[in-house]
Amino acid sequence: QRHHHHHHHRHLLYYYTTLHYTATMPTEEELTSQITALGEKIKQAKAEKKPKEEWDPFLQEMLALKIQFKEVTGKDYGPPPKEPKKKTDDNNSGGNQEASEKNREKRAAKAAAKAAKEAEKERKRAEREARERAKAEKLAAASKDSFGDAPMVQSKDYTNRKWYPVDHLTPVLANDTVLVRGFLQTSRSVGKGVFVVLRSTMFTVQGVCFQNDNEGIPPEMIKYIAGLPVESIVDVEGVLTVPNQPVEACTQTMVEIQIQKFHCVTKAKKALPFQIEDAMRPDETKETDIGAYEAENQVVQRKDGLPTVGLEHRLDHRWIDLRTPANQGIFRIESMVGCLFRECLMEKGFVELHSPKLIKGASEGGAEVFTLDYFGEQACLSMSPQLHKQMACACSGFERVFVTGPVFRAENSNTR
Repeated sequence: QRHHHHHHHRHLLYYYTTLHYTATMPTEEELTSQITALGEKIKQAKAEKKPKEEWDPFLQEMLALKIQFKEVTGKDYGPPPKEPKKKTDDNNSGGNQEASEKNREKRAAKAAAKAAKEAEKERKRAEREARERAKAEKLAAASKDSFGDAPMVQSKDYTNRKWYPVDHLTPVLANDTVLVRGFLQTSRSVGKGVFVVLRSTMFTVQGVCFQNDNEGIPPEMIKYIAGLPVESIVDVEGVLTVPNQPVEACTQTMVEIQIQKFHCVTKAKKALPFQIEDAMRPDETKETDIGAYEAENQVVQRKDGLPTVGLEHRLDHRWIDLRTPANQGIFRIESMVGCLFRECLMEKGFVELHSPKLIKGASEGGAEVFTLDYFGEQACLSMSPQLHKQMACACSGFERVFVTGPVFRAENSNTR
């Protein structure tokens, strides 16, 4: 209640003040004269470099008078005439009024033109920003699935994705979209693009990726591909094309992949024990020239100055050493020889057996055998499947049998 009463009282005061003010309204000439006088005072104070505190009250008073001027005349106060005229000289004062009006119109037109120009500038800037934002959003949406680390493979989802074996990539598939998984053998940045070589088993293919905002290939994708450690396992999707010049560095010389998507399935360590390129170079010495095995240096320099990898170092990291084409080839030849043996004998009606490799006692008397303790009893590794073949062939009615598998002889020979 008290608050309400107080507010009401204040309102009345304001009302009375307004009445008093309107009763003693000064004329236009009086106001012009007062404003001009104050202007002179301010000008003089500024000229004498007086502190603002001294002339600021004049300025406040002048601003209040200008507001009064507008209330009295209905128009803004114009700049005062350069030479003060007598109040009685009505004609001249009217002329000045017209000039002031003209100047004000001019200024208003200029200000309006400037504002229009600024508004146009702002509109264009907003449009440009919107375009760039839309472009960035479109690019981000397109590239969101284009590259990056793939989620961990957990075999929990079935997909309809089809991976192409690298050795199947030939000009027959030109212009088809293919998906390939393999080791990232090399990557090389060239300007706004990157060249990669993918390897799967013994076969390699080249992939190419260049920045192209329209196709959702941002510079970040190029940077990502170029920054991946070699020997990482990657999934690459793109269109298979036939290059103008054969790609001599790869087994698939007549094709290359125009990369559209690139994901890392398993990232390799940055520092590998040795480079695959070094391990691919053959040794210059023959095994028969060496004799007893001795540990070698990690890296061996060849006569041509290029490094290769010592045997000890290869064997310490055998899983990487076996990625080289030579080792891949050796194991494939071994596999094929066994396959041919089986085919030949099976065509002649032989049955393949798998004889035990761990037997009681020694398989052949007198010879050195690998013996071991088998739950308190002596056992040894089988030196030959002969006994089991004879049992099956002669005694069990198999008639024709064969065994392919390892045999163990404890001979102290210089072997690698």
